Amino acid sequence: RSSYSCCYFVLPCCFFDFHGKYRRRQSKKTQYREYLDFVSQVGFVCGFHVEEDCLRIPSTKRVCLIGKNRTYPPVQCALIDKQITQYIHNRQTCPLVTHDRRAGFNHNDASDNVCKEAGTEFPGSETETAGRIWMPGFQPREKVEQVRNCAALPRDFVDDVVLNVANLLLNATQEKSCFNTHSASMSTWNQGESLSLKEVAEHLNKETLKRLKSEYGGLQTLLKNSHQVFEVLNGRVHIRDWRKEKPSRKNKPEVKRRLSAEAFKTRLCWFFIHHPDGCSLPSESCPYAHGTEELR
Repeated sequence: RSSYSCCYFVLPCCFFDFHGKYRRRQSKKTQYREYLDFVSQVGFVCGFHVEEDCLRIPSTKRVCLIGKNRTYPPVQCALIDKQITQYIHNRQTCPLVTHDRRAGFNHNDASDNVCKEAGTEFPGSETETAGRIWMPGFQPREKVEQVRNCAALPRDFVDDVVLNVANLLLNATQEKSCFNTHSASMSTWNQGESLSLKEVAEHLNKETLKRLKSEYGGLQTLLKNSHQVFEVLNGRVHIRDWRKEKPSRKNKPEVKRRLSAEAFKTRLCWFFIHHPDGCSLPSESCPYAHGTEELR
């Protein structure tokens, strides 16, 4: 419908109609063959001589449909456009109407039958808007899909939530640590307590929670994204202890072992900066930089 000189190539794959999933109408054909016939029919209704070919690709769905030539002269564009709109309208209002015109299908027969099956004249409102609105009520996806997995949240906001949650977990063990001796507290790295996501959420302010609820997964997604600091297991939040992380496999190829040993540190260690006991690992063992001088 974009222009009379338009040609098209389509490789049908997923079974969709104009307004949703394609509903099967003929049990004597395979679902794939029936859908190919439907897409062919759309091409015929739009005034194309539809050709079929099979691509040499490694796929079970490799039949393509091509429309290179029109079945009507340019002077009939307005009439055909009206018939196309009626066809789309009928597919929406009469979902059980079935057509099987694969053999000997011609455009004039199709348009006549489409109008007869509708049982009414073409609506005046759609006639007026046929050139502008091809499918009233259809809501396409936004041109730019919004990222809602917490990855697009401002860095300052994320850092603030991470710090608040970490302090909440660390402060939960403050009373216990007061009873420890000075020497014991010096040799023990505080991993904090574990809290449920619900308990953590109760300690966050309303504005923060409102902002997180607009993201998929909310608070849990943000904490899981902060892999360096937190571990979320079975709905409970823990501070990650990197001493407990599984070491890399010893049977790793020599080249990969050498590359991992020479890996550059591109991010600062959160624990080195914010944890009261510092990082649980020495600088040479930590995958993150202990200070800006280690950044590469």
